[in-house]
Amino acid sequence: MDYGTASGAGALRRERLRTARLYFVCDAMPNGDDPEPLLRSALDGGVDIIQLREKSNDRRLIDRAAQTFRRLADTYAVPFLINDDPEIAVQVGADGVHVGQDDISIEEARGIVGSEMLIGLSTHSEDQVRSALETGGMDYLSTGPVWETPTKEGRPATGLDLVSFAARTVPLPFFAIGGIDASNVEDVLQAGARRLCVVRAIRDSADPAATAASLRRAFASVGSEVAPGG
Repeated sequence: MDYGTASGAGALRRERLRTARLYFVCDAMPNGDDPEPLLRSALDGGVDIIQLREKSNDRRLIDRAAQTFRRLADTYAVPFLINDDPEIAVQVGADGVHVGQDDISIEEARGIVGSEMLIGLSTHSEDQVRSALETGGMDYLSTGPVWETPTKEGRPATGLDLVSFAARTVPLPFFAIGGIDASNVEDVLQAGARRLCVVRAIRDSADPAATAASLRRAFASVGSEVAPGG
């Protein structure tokens, strides 16, 4: 199926994905707090995709947070994704699901969420990028972690070379992820990234809106505010 020709909700979600630049992954209770103030601040600063990534099995916590994510996503007209579990993504009315290499396959995920919802896939090596492109079925990739990060404990850094490889070979939207912040964002963009995904840079910032805005400004500083192709 050509997901690029999907109509209705699917077409709108994919257009928002295409134009997205800054993706924020947030847990249900960031630093033990209600996620709404943080999400509002991040969205005010320029975040244009939000993902609920909650590793606990507390479904009530996930459902409660998902209501907040969904409401704010609608308010700011941005996609809202769930990490790992396509069934939960459907149940909470998310716009899509993001899966890892050890999670459900893209084919299985697509069978659960249908053609209108977004699917993203994590990749950590050139071989995984190639395999993903051969298999197909997803709407975007993430590549990293560019630098080691405690949110991906035990996973070695991929460095900037994988970003450059993805920039040369991936026709889909792809997001560089892993240890990206204001101190190194221009290096990531110079390596070829046109979209970024962050966790701690915004979550742990004293001023999430200012941090998000700073990351957005970095695109203009290297002449990459408009992404090529997908």
